[in-house]
Amino acid sequence: MTFAATILTLYPEMFPGPLGTSLAGRALGEGRWSCEPVQIRDYTTDKHRSVDDTPAGGGAGMVLRADVLAAALDAQAPGRPVLAMTPRGTPLTQQRVRDLAAGPGVTILCGRFEGFDERLFEGREIEEVSIGDYILSGGEMGALVLLDACIRLLPGVMGAASSGDDESFESGLLEYPQYTRPQMWEGRTIPEVLRSGDHARIAAWRKAKAETDTRLRRPDLWERHEDARVGSPSGAQRTRTKT
Repeated sequence: MTFAATILTLYPEMFPGPLGTSLAGRALGEGRWSCEPVQIRDYTTDKHRSVDDTPAGGGAGMVLRADVLAAALDAQAPGRPVLAMTPRGTPLTQQRVRDLAAGPGVTILCGRFEGFDERLFEGREIEEVSIGDYILSGGEMGALVLLDACIRLLPGVMGAASSGDDESFESGLLEYPQYTRPQMWEGRTIPEVLRSGDHARIAAWRKAKAETDTRLRRPDLWERHEDARVGSPSGAQRTRTKT
């Protein structure tokens, strides 16, 4: 089954963009996913092809119109999740990426200007998604990020089926440090345990490093990881002492 991506945007020339190269580009050429950018302006009805208007109540900037965006969405193939890229959305997680990659594809709506008329989300089933706590010029870059995260998980895109198992966020932890040749570089050597050939010791070292790095670098992830480990079967969390 081909993972179908439809992107509603004011700048369709941005797609596939970087997704036309490397693993994603090869997968696109092999038909593992499809990319269909759609020009939102094609669904306007006035001679100026207006997609935005001034914000109700006053204020700076312009707001994307609900009627135009709804017309563009309604013209797309049904049966796929509809996502709007917006800083007001739910933060994207690896779990959500896995869920999307396992489905038929996505329809992505790229925001611009001051955002969307809120009535669009009241009138259509749309999932608002954010890729981080910062502001971009538009939703296109966020759409590229989301699609790249999904495409690499499609069957046959990455080499070995297990190549992504130990990556950051897959287990709720950051990935352990990686090393390769040369064994000595600028006086720094590869840790002895990784040269030992003892797979049990290596696995234990990697697990410990992943936990330590997550605890020090991403205490928010570490807290969620710990909560998941000590949570009761009913979903309630047990009281624990933080150190």
